[in-house]
Amino acid sequence: MSDNVNAVSVKGIYKNYGDVEALRDMSLDFPKGQLTSLLGPSGCGKTTLLKIIAGLLQPNQGEVYVNGQIVSEPGPDRAFVFQDFALMPWASVLRNVAFGLELRKVAKSEREDIARKYIKEVGLDGFENSYPHELSGGMRQRVGLARALSVDSPVLLMDEPFSAVDEQTRRKFQEDLLQLVKEESKTFIFVTHSIEEAVYVSDQVAILLPRPSRVSEIIKPSSFKNKDVDSIRKDSEYLDTVEKIWKSLRSYVE
Repeated sequence: MSDNVNAVSVKGIYKNYGDVEALRDMSLDFPKGQLTSLLGPSGCGKTTLLKIIAGLLQPNQGEVYVNGQIVSEPGPDRAFVFQDFALMPWASVLRNVAFGLELRKVAKSEREDIARKYIKEVGLDGFENSYPHELSGGMRQRVGLARALSVDSPVLLMDEPFSAVDEQTRRKFQEDLLQLVKEESKTFIFVTHSIEEAVYVSDQVAILLPRPSRVSEIIKPSSFKNKDVDSIRKDSEYLDTVEKIWKSLRSYVE
């Protein structure tokens, strides 16, 4: 299979947990170099789909393609940013960020140079020798993001990465994420429960139905995406898109 437009393609995925049907005939394309959010009610299979793309879960049926190649296990073409940071508490920021490169047998001096670059990029310059317990939740999440970026995978999978931080930090992360999407030319797949966040950061928003989950609708925010970050939330199309998605999801909220 060859696909020059989509970095990731999900084709007819079914996933059951015992008698519970989580995903039913899930098909979705993720364009290269863009950020796609998975949005839907709790328990609709967003994280399940993300883990199947990552190769951490196997579907009962269907296929996932990454850059035109079928995948069934984790690989260097995908990096995962976890909701709970998943840092090694005994290791410094530098060691944590460089860990993926260490697993790939990259020489120590080279991997530390790469790690320092991304530590600086996520705003943690000067904290290379700090340990996770010395950092705030927001700083620990930045370490997790730097670690994912450092391995230079073309696809980044992000499972509610900002949910554990306060609102002010979350907004700053969202602005930083917009900048990263522009600078890194990677494909981001982003799970969130927040309609406002999904519309703010995304090139496309995939709305998922309650289980058995499948795609209800694809929404592609357009004109306001080219505005500066301070203007997006005030844009009438942004506000209208948020309201449209809320009306679509309202009936599924218990």
